[in-house]
Amino acid sequence: MLKVVLPDGSEKSYENRVSPLDVASEIGSGLAKSTVAAVVTIPDNLDENGVPVTKTTSATEPLPESGVVELRLLTKKDPEALEIMRHSCAHVMARAVMRLFKDVQLAFGPTTETGFYYDFWKEEPFTEEDFAKIEAEMAKIIKEDEPFERIEMKRDEAIELLRAAGQSLKVEHLETGLAENEIVSFYRHGEFMDLCRGPHIPSSRFIGAFKIMSTSSAYWKGDANNQQLCRVYGVAFFDKKELSAYLTQLEEAKKRDHRVLGKKHELFLIDHRVGSGLVVWLPKGALIRKQLENFIYEELIKRDYQPVYSPVICRVELFETSGHYPYYADSQFPPITVDDGDRYLLRPMNCPLHVMVYESKPRSYRELPLRIAEFGNVHRFEQSGELSGLTRVRGFTQDDAHIFCTEEQVEDEFKNCVDMTLKVLKTMGFSDYEVRLSFRDWKSSKYVGSDDVWRKAQASLERACKEMDLPKLEIVEGEAAFYGPKADFIVRDCLGRKWQLGTIQLDYNLPSPQRFNLKYVGADGELHQPVMIHRAPFGSFERFTGILIEHFAAAFPLWLAPEQVRILTISEKFENYAKQVAAKMKAAGLRVKLDLSSEKIGAKIRVGRNDLIPYLCVVGAKEEELGAVGVRGRKQGEMGAIDVDKFIADLKQENDERRL
Repeated sequence: MLKVVLPDGSEKSYENRVSPLDVASEIGSGLAKSTVAAVVTIPDNLDENGVPVTKTTSATEPLPESGVVELRLLTKKDPEALEIMRHSCAHVMARAVMRLFKDVQLAFGPTTETGFYYDFWKEEPFTEEDFAKIEAEMAKIIKEDEPFERIEMKRDEAIELLRAAGQSLKVEHLETGLAENEIVSFYRHGEFMDLCRGPHIPSSRFIGAFKIMSTSSAYWKGDANNQQLCRVYGVAFFDKKELSAYLTQLEEAKKRDHRVLGKKHELFLIDHRVGSGLVVWLPKGALIRKQLENFIYEELIKRDYQPVYSPVICRVELFETSGHYPYYADSQFPPITVDDGDRYLLRPMNCPLHVMVYESKPRSYRELPLRIAEFGNVHRFEQSGELSGLTRVRGFTQDDAHIFCTEEQVEDEFKNCVDMTLKVLKTMGFSDYEVRLSFRDWKSSKYVGSDDVWRKAQASLERACKEMDLPKLEIVEGEAAFYGPKADFIVRDCLGRKWQLGTIQLDYNLPSPQRFNLKYVGADGELHQPVMIHRAPFGSFERFTGILIEHFAAAFPLWLAPEQVRILTISEKFENYAKQVAAKMKAAGLRVKLDLSSEKIGAKIRVGRNDLIPYLCVVGAKEEELGAVGVRGRKQGEMGAIDVDKFIADLKQENDERRL
C-alpha cells in the first residue's frame, strides 16, 4: 500500500499504482486540469547527508508502489512549472525542426532563465526567415495536444535505436557521457522521441505563448574542438500577456544597452586597435568611475581598511604558490619571459599581492583583523565570444579587499562585509536583491581544507546571514570556491534583470602550509594560521558601471552625473553673468558647463534634455536682476527662478547625500 502525504498534512492511501495526476484527479477535476508536474519526497530514502531525497517528476510518472511519499502538485502558479513547460517547448521546437528540415542531428535542448534553446547539426545554418515557419509548425503540434510519454530502455538498445535513426550525436553521448547508465530514458511526443531525463508537462496544451528569438553557432558539448552546431533560442510563457510584457522589457533593454548609451554619451570606448575587451574610459565615464571610487574609499576609511598599491605584473612563481597558475592558465594571459629567464604574469587577481603585504612583517593577534584594500587592476583572457561591452572584459579594476583574521573573528568580519555591500546596494537604488550562499559539494574532491573547517565556516556564514535577516537567502551546494564557502549578492535592476554584484568569500587555502603558510602570534604565545576573507562589493568598476548605465538609462543621479549643471544663456548679453554663476558653482565643487552658443534657448534646452543633464539653468535679464537662475530639473520639470546661493546649497546637499 502507498500512503501519499499532501502539503496540508492530509493523507491518501492507494492499493494500486498511481501517478501524481491520479491523485490530483481524486482531489478535483479542476486541479487535474491545471497540474503541470509534481515534487515527490520519499522520507525513508536519505542521501549521504541524511536528507530525504526529493525530485521533480512528470505528472503522469508512476509513484512508488508502496511506502510513504510526500507529494506537492505543481500548477502554473509555481515557478518550477514554468521551467518544465519551457523544456517541453524545446522538444516541440525540435519536433517542428525535424518536420521542416531534412538530415537534422539532435543535440541538447535545455531551459534558460527566460526560455530555452536547442542545438542541432544542420548542413546550412538557420536564418531569421526560418523562424516564422518553425513557429507555425510548433503551433500545429501544440494544437494536436499529444501527451509526453516517458520510455525507459537498456542503454545498448537505445544506442541501436538512435543509430538506426541516424542520430550520431546522441549515440556518441550514450557511449561516453552516459556510459555508466544501464538504463536510460526517452520522452515521446507524437512521432518525435528524444533522449531525455525529464520531467515534462502532461501534454502540449500547457504551452501557452512562445516565440523564436534568435540563432547562433555552438559546439557539441561546448568544446571548440568538437563539431559546430546551430543553436536556436526561444522564449515561452503560460499566457500571452507574460510574453508581451517580456518582449516589451526586451525593447526597453535595447534602449538601455550600455554599449549604445556609452557611445552616445561618450562614456567609454573599446577599440580593436587597443585590444578586445580592454576599456578606455573617456572623460565623462572617468568622472562617473571617480565618484564610485570616492564613495567606496570613504567607506573603506570609515571601516578601518588600509589602502595599498601593488604591481599589475608579477613573477609567475607567486601565482604558482597561490595555486592560480597553472590551474587557471586557460583564463590567464600567457607568461612573459625576460632576458634573465624570469617569467612574469599579468596578474589575474590581487589576493597573492595582499598576502605579501601581510607577510611583510611578523603579525600578532593584536593586529587582527587586518583589512587590506586596493583598487586593483587585473587581466584575464576571456574568450572573444564571451566579451560584452563593460560587463565582460579582459582588463578590469576590482574594488578588492582581503581581511586577515582569527577564526573567532570570522563571523563579525563577514557581517561587516555584508553591511558594506548592503550600503552599496542601498546607495545605488538596488532594493530588490537576494543572497546566495555557495557551499561545498561533499562528494567532490576539488575542495581544500578539512571537513571540520568547512562545516565551521559554512555554519558561521549561514548563522551570520540569518542573524542579519537577509532577504531571499538561498543555499546552493557545489558552488563554493575550492578554498571556502562564499556569499554572492544577486540584484534585480529596474527591468527585473538579475545581476551578480558583491561577493564575500572565506579562504582557508592561501594561508595554509601548502600555500603561503601565514602565521600570527596568538594570546597564548603560539603561532596560529589566520583566515582570509575576500570581498568586493562592486565586483569590478567596469561591470558595475555597465550595469548602472542600463539601470539608470544613462540618466544618472546628481552625485554620479558627469555634468551636473548646464547654464544656458538667452543671448550673448548675459554671458558675463552666466560665467559668474558657473564660477560660483565650480567653487562649490559642482560639475558645471556653459552653453554660450548662438542657438535659440528652446534648442539649447532640447540638447540639454537629450544629454540627460540633471539641472538646466537659464539666465537672462530677469535672472540677472534677481541674482537667480531659471531652473529646469530633469525629474522635476520647470522649477522657476531660484536664488543662485540657495540653489547651490540645495545642490550641494543633494550631492553630499548621494540622493537618487
